[in-house]
Amino acid sequence: MHFRSESVGAYRGRMARSGIGGATAVVGGAVSVQVGAAIGATIFPLVGPAGVVALRQAVAAIALLAVSRPRRRDLTWRTVRPAVLLGGVLVVMNVAVYAAIERIGLGPAVTLEFLGPLAVTLIGSHRRIDLVAALLAAGGVALLTGSVPGMDPLGIAFALTAAGAWAAYILLSQRAGRTLPGVQGTAIASTVAAVLTSPILIIALLGLEPGAIALVLGVGAVAGLLSSALPYSIDLMVLRRMPRQRFGVLQSVHPAAAALAGLVVLGQALAPWQVVGLALVTAANVLAVGVGAASERRAGRSRRVRDANRPSGAPAAAS
Repeated sequence: MHFRSESVGAYRGRMARSGIGGATAVVGGAVSVQVGAAIGATIFPLVGPAGVVALRQAVAAIALLAVSRPRRRDLTWRTVRPAVLLGGVLVVMNVAVYAAIERIGLGPAVTLEFLGPLAVTLIGSHRRIDLVAALLAAGGVALLTGSVPGMDPLGIAFALTAAGAWAAYILLSQRAGRTLPGVQGTAIASTVAAVLTSPILIIALLGLEPGAIALVLGVGAVAGLLSSALPYSIDLMVLRRMPRQRFGVLQSVHPAAAALAGLVVLGQALAPWQVVGLALVTAANVLAVGVGAASERRAGRSRRVRDANRPSGAPAAAS
Protein backbone atom coordinates (compact mmCIF):
# COMPACT_ATOMS: atom_id res chain seq x y z
CA MET A 1 0.00 0.00 0.00
CA HIS A 2 2.87 2.35 0.78
CA PHE A 3 4.36 1.74 -2.68
CA ARG A 4 1.03 2.51 -4.33
CA SER A 5 0.72 5.79 -2.40
CA GLU A 6 4.18 6.92 -3.48
CA SER A 7 3.43 6.04 -7.11
CA VAL A 8 0.21 8.03 -7.10
CA GLY A 9 2.01 10.99 -5.51
CA ALA A 10 4.74 10.91 -8.14
CA TYR A 11 2.14 10.67 -10.88
CA ARG A 12 0.24 13.65 -9.52
CA GLY A 13 3.47 15.62 -9.31
CA ARG A 14 4.25 14.94 -12.94
CA MET A 15 0.72 15.88 -13.97
CA ALA A 16 0.91 19.12 -11.99
CA ARG A 17 4.20 20.09 -13.65
CA SER A 18 2.76 19.23 -17.04
CA GLY A 19 -0.35 21.29 -16.28
CA ILE A 20 1.72 24.34 -15.34
CA GLY A 21 3.77 24.04 -18.51
CA GLY A 22 0.68 23.61 -20.66
CA ALA A 23 -1.06 26.56 -19.02
CA THR A 24 1.98 28.77 -19.54
CA ALA A 25 2.12 27.72 -23.20
CA VAL A 26 -1.58 28.50 -23.79
CA VAL A 27 -1.34 31.93 -22.13
CA GLY A 28 1.83 32.70 -24.09
CA GLY A 29 0.11 31.64 -27.29
CA ALA A 30 -2.85 33.92 -26.55
CA VAL A 31 -0.58 36.91 -25.98
CA SER A 32 1.30 36.06 -29.17
CA VAL A 33 -1.95 35.96 -31.17
CA GLN A 34 -3.10 39.38 -30.01
CA VAL A 35 0.26 41.13 -30.37
CA GLY A 36 0.58 39.68 -33.86
CA ALA A 37 -2.96 40.77 -34.70
CA ALA A 38 -2.20 44.32 -33.55
CA ILE A 39 0.99 44.40 -35.62
CA GLY A 40 -0.86 43.07 -38.66
CA ALA A 41 -3.53 45.75 -38.28
CA THR A 42 -0.91 48.46 -38.85
CA ILE A 43 -0.85 47.63 -42.58
CA PHE A 44 -4.64 47.70 -43.09
CA PRO A 45 -4.34 50.95 -45.10
CA LEU A 46 -2.01 49.18 -47.55
CA VAL A 47 -3.51 45.73 -48.08
CA GLY A 48 -6.75 45.64 -46.07
CA PRO A 49 -7.84 42.94 -43.59
CA ALA A 50 -8.02 40.15 -46.21
CA GLY A 51 -4.51 40.98 -47.44
CA VAL A 52 -3.14 40.70 -43.90
CA VAL A 53 -4.83 37.33 -43.45
CA ALA A 54 -3.35 36.10 -46.75
CA LEU A 55 0.13 37.18 -45.66
CA ARG A 56 -0.30 35.52 -42.27
CA GLN A 57 -1.38 32.22 -43.75
CA ALA A 58 1.39 32.17 -46.34
CA VAL A 59 4.05 32.79 -43.68
CA ALA A 60 2.51 30.23 -41.33
CA ALA A 61 2.34 27.57 -44.07
CA ILE A 62 5.98 28.06 -45.08
CA ALA A 63 7.23 27.99 -41.47
CA LEU A 64 5.15 24.99 -40.39
CA LEU A 65 5.82 22.88 -43.49
CA ALA A 66 9.56 23.46 -42.99
CA VAL A 67 9.30 22.26 -39.38
CA SER A 68 6.87 19.35 -39.72
CA ARG A 69 7.87 17.98 -43.15
CA PRO A 70 4.86 15.66 -43.53
CA ARG A 71 5.51 12.54 -45.60
CA ARG A 72 3.05 11.95 -48.43
CA ARG A 73 2.83 8.21 -47.83
CA ASP A 74 1.59 8.84 -44.27
CA LEU A 75 -1.22 11.12 -45.42
CA THR A 76 -4.61 9.66 -46.22
CA TRP A 77 -7.92 11.43 -46.67
CA ARG A 78 -9.08 10.06 -43.31
CA THR A 79 -6.09 11.53 -41.47
CA VAL A 80 -5.94 14.87 -43.28
CA ARG A 81 -9.67 15.62 -43.51
CA PRO A 82 -9.86 17.39 -40.10
CA ALA A 83 -6.83 19.50 -41.03
CA VAL A 84 -8.33 20.42 -44.42
CA LEU A 85 -11.56 21.48 -42.73
CA LEU A 86 -9.51 23.37 -40.16
CA GLY A 87 -7.82 25.29 -42.98
CA GLY A 88 -11.17 26.54 -44.24
CA VAL A 89 -12.18 27.52 -40.71
CA LEU A 90 -8.94 29.46 -40.27
CA VAL A 91 -9.72 31.57 -43.33
CA VAL A 92 -13.24 32.42 -42.13
CA MET A 93 -12.08 33.10 -38.56
CA ASN A 94 -9.16 35.35 -39.50
CA VAL A 95 -10.86 37.31 -42.28
CA ALA A 96 -13.91 37.92 -40.09
CA VAL A 97 -11.97 39.01 -37.00
CA TYR A 98 -9.66 41.33 -38.97
CA ALA A 99 -12.67 42.89 -40.68
CA ALA A 100 -14.16 43.39 -37.21
CA ILE A 101 -10.90 44.88 -35.88
CA GLU A 102 -10.90 47.40 -38.71
CA ARG A 103 -14.42 48.54 -37.82
CA ILE A 104 -14.72 48.28 -34.01
CA GLY A 105 -11.16 47.91 -32.71
CA LEU A 106 -9.06 44.98 -31.45
CA GLY A 107 -10.38 44.70 -27.88
CA PRO A 108 -14.12 44.64 -28.67
CA ALA A 109 -13.62 42.41 -31.73
CA VAL A 110 -11.69 39.74 -29.85
CA THR A 111 -14.02 39.87 -26.84
CA LEU A 112 -17.02 39.20 -29.09
CA GLU A 113 -15.05 36.52 -30.92
CA PHE A 114 -14.40 34.96 -27.53
CA LEU A 115 -18.08 34.02 -27.32
CA GLY A 116 -17.18 31.08 -29.59
CA PRO A 117 -15.14 29.13 -27.03
CA LEU A 118 -17.74 30.01 -24.39
CA ALA A 119 -20.50 28.59 -26.58
CA VAL A 120 -18.56 25.31 -26.86
CA THR A 121 -18.90 25.02 -23.09
CA LEU A 122 -22.49 26.19 -22.70
CA ILE A 123 -24.23 24.36 -25.57
CA GLY A 124 -26.11 21.34 -24.31
CA SER A 125 -25.48 22.15 -20.64
CA HIS A 126 -28.25 21.97 -18.04
CA ARG A 127 -26.31 23.30 -15.05
CA ARG A 128 -27.57 26.37 -13.24
CA ILE A 129 -24.06 27.82 -13.10
CA ASP A 130 -24.00 27.87 -16.90
CA LEU A 131 -27.22 29.88 -16.99
CA VAL A 132 -25.54 32.45 -14.75
CA ALA A 133 -22.50 32.42 -17.05
CA ALA A 134 -24.71 32.95 -20.12
CA LEU A 135 -26.42 35.92 -18.45
CA LEU A 136 -23.05 37.41 -17.53
CA ALA A 137 -21.84 37.01 -21.11
CA ALA A 138 -25.02 38.61 -22.47
CA GLY A 139 -24.59 41.55 -20.11
CA GLY A 140 -20.96 41.88 -21.15
CA VAL A 141 -21.87 41.94 -24.83
CA ALA A 142 -24.55 44.56 -24.19
CA LEU A 143 -22.07 46.81 -22.38
CA LEU A 144 -19.34 46.22 -24.93
CA THR A 145 -21.47 47.01 -27.96
CA GLY A 146 -24.18 49.30 -26.60
CA SER A 147 -22.27 51.59 -24.27
CA VAL A 148 -20.48 53.45 -27.08
CA PRO A 149 -22.64 55.44 -29.54
CA GLY A 150 -22.14 54.61 -33.19
CA MET A 151 -20.72 51.10 -32.73
CA ASP A 152 -20.52 49.63 -36.23
CA PRO A 153 -23.16 46.85 -36.56
CA LEU A 154 -21.30 45.23 -39.47
CA GLY A 155 -18.17 45.06 -37.34
CA ILE A 156 -20.21 43.33 -34.61
CA ALA A 157 -21.55 40.86 -37.19
CA PHE A 158 -18.01 40.10 -38.39
CA ALA A 159 -16.87 39.50 -34.80
CA LEU A 160 -19.76 37.10 -34.13
CA THR A 161 -18.94 35.24 -37.35
CA ALA A 162 -15.38 34.87 -36.07
CA ALA A 163 -16.81 33.56 -32.79
CA GLY A 164 -18.57 30.72 -34.58
CA ALA A 165 -15.41 29.91 -36.51
CA TRP A 166 -13.34 29.92 -33.29
CA ALA A 167 -15.68 27.32 -31.77
CA ALA A 168 -15.19 25.14 -34.85
CA TYR A 169 -11.43 25.76 -34.64
CA ILE A 170 -11.25 24.28 -31.12
CA LEU A 171 -13.16 21.15 -32.09
CA LEU A 172 -11.24 20.58 -35.33
CA SER A 173 -7.86 21.26 -33.70
CA GLN A 174 -8.52 18.40 -31.31
CA ARG A 175 -9.43 16.08 -34.17
CA ALA A 176 -6.44 17.13 -36.30
CA GLY A 177 -4.10 16.65 -33.36
CA ARG A 178 -5.33 13.09 -32.87
CA THR A 179 -5.05 11.99 -36.50
CA LEU A 180 -1.67 13.54 -37.38
CA PRO A 181 1.58 13.59 -35.38
CA GLY A 182 3.48 16.68 -34.23
CA VAL A 183 2.34 19.92 -35.86
CA GLN A 184 1.49 18.29 -39.19
CA GLY A 185 -2.20 19.05 -38.68
CA THR A 186 -1.48 22.74 -38.23
CA ALA A 187 0.91 22.75 -41.19
CA ILE A 188 -1.64 21.19 -43.52
CA ALA A 189 -4.42 23.49 -42.26
CA SER A 190 -2.23 26.57 -42.78
CA THR A 191 -1.30 25.37 -46.26
CA VAL A 192 -4.96 24.95 -47.20
CA ALA A 193 -5.68 28.43 -45.82
CA ALA A 194 -2.72 29.87 -47.74
CA VAL A 195 -3.91 28.32 -51.01
CA LEU A 196 -7.45 29.64 -50.47
CA THR A 197 -6.20 33.17 -49.79
CA SER A 198 -3.37 33.25 -52.36
CA PRO A 199 -5.39 35.17 -54.99
CA ILE A 200 -6.04 37.89 -52.39
CA LEU A 201 -2.32 38.06 -51.59
CA ILE A 202 -1.32 38.37 -55.26
CA ILE A 203 -3.86 41.14 -55.91
CA ALA A 204 -2.80 42.99 -52.74
CA LEU A 205 0.91 42.88 -53.59
CA LEU A 206 0.36 43.89 -57.23
CA GLY A 207 -1.51 46.97 -56.05
CA LEU A 208 1.35 48.25 -53.88
CA GLU A 209 3.98 50.82 -54.69
CA PRO A 210 7.44 49.18 -54.99
CA GLY A 211 8.68 50.94 -51.84
CA ALA A 212 5.79 49.57 -49.75
CA ILE A 213 6.25 45.90 -50.66
CA ALA A 214 9.21 45.34 -48.33
CA LEU A 215 7.32 46.92 -45.40
CA VAL A 216 4.21 44.84 -46.03
CA LEU A 217 6.16 41.59 -46.37
CA GLY A 218 8.16 42.30 -43.21
CA VAL A 219 5.10 43.14 -41.12
CA GLY A 220 3.23 40.20 -42.63
CA ALA A 221 6.06 37.83 -41.69
CA VAL A 222 6.02 38.99 -38.07
CA ALA A 223 2.22 38.84 -37.89
CA GLY A 224 2.19 35.38 -39.47
CA LEU A 225 4.69 33.94 -37.02
CA LEU A 226 3.15 35.53 -33.92
CA SER A 227 -0.53 35.16 -34.80
CA SER A 228 -0.59 31.90 -36.75
CA ALA A 229 2.43 29.58 -36.82
CA LEU A 230 3.38 29.79 -33.13
CA PRO A 231 -0.02 29.87 -31.36
CA TYR A 232 -1.76 27.36 -33.66
CA SER A 233 1.05 24.87 -33.04
CA ILE A 234 0.85 25.47 -29.28
CA ASP A 235 -2.92 24.93 -29.26
CA LEU A 236 -2.71 21.73 -31.27
CA MET A 237 0.03 20.24 -29.06
CA VAL A 238 -1.61 21.29 -25.79
CA LEU A 239 -5.08 20.02 -26.78
CA ARG A 240 -3.62 16.51 -27.12
CA ARG A 241 -3.08 16.36 -23.34
CA MET A 242 -5.12 19.14 -21.76
CA PRO A 243 -8.88 18.70 -21.16
CA ARG A 244 -10.94 21.00 -23.36
CA GLN A 245 -12.51 22.57 -20.25
CA ARG A 246 -9.17 23.69 -18.84
CA PHE A 247 -8.10 24.94 -22.26
CA GLY A 248 -11.29 26.98 -22.39
CA VAL A 249 -10.54 28.62 -19.04
CA LEU A 250 -7.06 29.62 -20.18
CA GLN A 251 -8.51 31.15 -23.32
CA SER A 252 -10.00 33.79 -21.01
CA VAL A 253 -6.76 35.74 -21.33
CA HIS A 254 -7.53 36.59 -24.97
CA PRO A 255 -9.87 39.59 -24.40
CA ALA A 256 -7.51 41.20 -21.88
CA ALA A 257 -4.48 40.53 -24.09
CA ALA A 258 -6.32 42.02 -27.08
CA ALA A 259 -7.31 45.14 -25.16
CA LEU A 260 -3.74 45.65 -23.96
CA ALA A 261 -2.23 45.01 -27.41
CA GLY A 262 -4.77 47.36 -28.99
CA LEU A 263 -3.86 50.10 -26.52
CA VAL A 264 -0.05 49.69 -26.73
CA VAL A 265 0.37 48.94 -30.45
CA LEU A 266 -2.62 50.70 -32.04
CA GLY A 267 -3.50 53.35 -29.45
CA GLN A 268 -7.07 51.99 -29.13
CA ALA A 269 -8.45 52.76 -25.66
CA LEU A 270 -11.68 51.19 -24.41
CA ALA A 271 -14.42 53.22 -22.75
CA PRO A 272 -14.95 52.38 -19.04
CA TRP A 273 -18.19 50.48 -19.66
CA GLN A 274 -16.51 48.49 -22.43
CA VAL A 275 -13.85 47.40 -19.95
CA VAL A 276 -16.63 46.22 -17.64
CA GLY A 277 -18.23 44.33 -20.52
CA LEU A 278 -14.92 42.68 -21.37
CA ALA A 279 -14.51 41.63 -17.73
CA LEU A 280 -18.02 40.16 -17.64
CA VAL A 281 -17.47 38.04 -20.75
CA THR A 282 -14.17 36.80 -19.33
CA ALA A 283 -15.77 36.03 -15.96
CA ALA A 284 -18.58 34.13 -17.71
CA ASN A 285 -16.05 31.82 -19.32
CA VAL A 286 -14.12 31.23 -16.10
CA LEU A 287 -17.36 30.55 -14.25
CA ALA A 288 -18.77 28.17 -16.84
CA VAL A 289 -15.59 26.28 -17.62
CA GLY A 290 -13.59 26.55 -14.40
CA VAL A 291 -16.34 26.07 -11.84
CA GLY A 292 -17.99 23.40 -13.94
CA ALA A 293 -14.76 21.43 -14.31
CA ALA A 294 -14.07 21.74 -10.57
CA SER A 295 -17.56 20.40 -9.78
CA GLU A 296 -16.99 17.44 -12.09
CA ARG A 297 -13.64 16.68 -10.44
CA ARG A 298 -15.22 16.79 -6.97
CA ALA A 299 -17.98 14.45 -8.13
CA GLY A 300 -15.36 12.09 -9.55
CA ARG A 301 -13.40 12.07 -6.29
CA SER A 302 -16.60 11.35 -4.34
CA ARG A 303 -17.35 8.36 -6.56
CA ARG A 304 -13.83 7.02 -6.09
CA VAL A 305 -14.08 7.41 -2.30
CA ARG A 306 -17.42 5.56 -2.26
CA ASP A 307 -15.96 2.78 -4.42
CA ALA A 308 -12.89 2.51 -2.15
CA ASN A 309 -15.10 2.20 0.96
CA ARG A 310 -17.50 -0.26 -0.64
CA PRO A 311 -17.38 -3.75 0.95
CA SER A 312 -15.41 -6.38 -0.96
CA GLY A 313 -17.49 -8.03 -3.63
CA ALA A 314 -19.96 -5.16 -3.93
CA PRO A 315 -20.44 -3.67 -7.43
CA ALA A 316 -18.42 -0.52 -8.18
CA ALA A 317 -20.04 2.75 -9.21
CA ALA A 318 -20.23 3.34 -12.96
CA SER A 319 -17.89 6.03 -14.30
